[in-house]
Amino acid sequence: MGKLLSSPKLLVIAIAAVAALLVSVAGGALGASFGLGFLGGPIPFISIPAERVAFIGGYPLLNSTIMFWFGGLILLFIAWRAGRNMKDVPSGWQNLMEMIYEFFSNTVDGVAGGTPKAGRRFLALVSTIFLVVMIINWVGILPGVGSVGRIESIEEWVHHHSEELEAEVEEAHPDYTHEQIEASALVHLLEEHGEDTFVAFDGIFVPLGQGEQARVPLNKIISFTEADLHEIEDAIKSGDDLSHVEALESIHHDIEAGVVKSEFTYDEGGSREKEYNFTGRTAGLLVPYLRGASTDINTTLAIAIIAMFTVQIWGFRALGVRGYGGKFLVNPITKGPIATFVGVLEAFGELTRTISFTFRLFGNMFAGEILLIAMAFLLPLVGIIPFMGLELFVGVIQAYIFAMLTLVFGVMAVASHGDHDSHAEDH
Repeated sequence: MGKLLSSPKLLVIAIAAVAALLVSVAGGALGASFGLGFLGGPIPFISIPAERVAFIGGYPLLNSTIMFWFGGLILLFIAWRAGRNMKDVPSGWQNLMEMIYEFFSNTVDGVAGGTPKAGRRFLALVSTIFLVVMIINWVGILPGVGSVGRIESIEEWVHHHSEELEAEVEEAHPDYTHEQIEASALVHLLEEHGEDTFVAFDGIFVPLGQGEQARVPLNKIISFTEADLHEIEDAIKSGDDLSHVEALESIHHDIEAGVVKSEFTYDEGGSREKEYNFTGRTAGLLVPYLRGASTDINTTLAIAIIAMFTVQIWGFRALGVRGYGGKFLVNPITKGPIATFVGVLEAFGELTRTISFTFRLFGNMFAGEILLIAMAFLLPLVGIIPFMGLELFVGVIQAYIFAMLTLVFGVMAVASHGDHDSHAEDH
């Protein structure tokens, strides 16, 4: 304490840190419960599937795909810088890449048998998996990822959510026309999701202070009553011309407009209620332009498939079709039914390894994304800082685990049954 008081710089830093913490607490979700929350913002739209942000010709460009390409460009740039001007005494990028190469070279040799060049067949894939997974994990926490995006309009949202309901209506009422199916699905959507909330945008921005309590209910964007829905249902059942149903026409108009139509109140607990008036503002959801590639299960599945497919190739090349395939296809007559069942379990084990690879990386990185969003919501200024460091560490660990498991599975694949048996006897 005495050292802190005797050093003006340390004292200023300490005061600034405490002030930033107090402002973040008051301005975030915690302060909003006391009528503050001036830095608060709504939580971005969180979806397990990646979101489309544009079309390139007929190709749907996903937000996770952009970050995967960006990570790949970073790796290409590092490789170019490291190999542009090679020196006998490495420095800079060359030194970094040689350190990584030597580390994995020694690792694969040690795991594969302890002799030089014993594991060189595994080196390229194992080191590449580590670098790719680490980079896409790291770029996924850059500022702007998950927080900058486009507005998904009410019309888009209704279209997406109506598709599944339309299939259910068509199955229950195969005699309905297309117009009747659409109208019935829309009625069910409004009945089930009338209280769902959306962000009110001021142009393309969300002003500070509009936290989760300032989200607009769907029934304040689309005006309808229970009587309106009953009127539409009666017209559907009687087979009337739906184009002349005023309630349905009004609902369609509100969906196309997609703006807040009336004021609403938010219950802050007890007897406190706060009124919000966003009339005329565009309503919708924030769909991020950028999203960490590792938080898309398609990315982790693709890497897992490549890893396990290559493991099978290593096994067949090392032991031959008969030798490696013999682990899975066992003749019950010569080896017995138990050995045949074990072979089936071996084959099933290869599939479960792929699934385990996929969900291990996806689960950890998706959970990290949710954690960062939650902390930014609770403590807008400082809450995210320590957890970003934690996510950098987790990104490296997950990349290393993925790479090492690929190496272990590869070594197991190229080992003959005799090697496994002798290993078991040694233990």
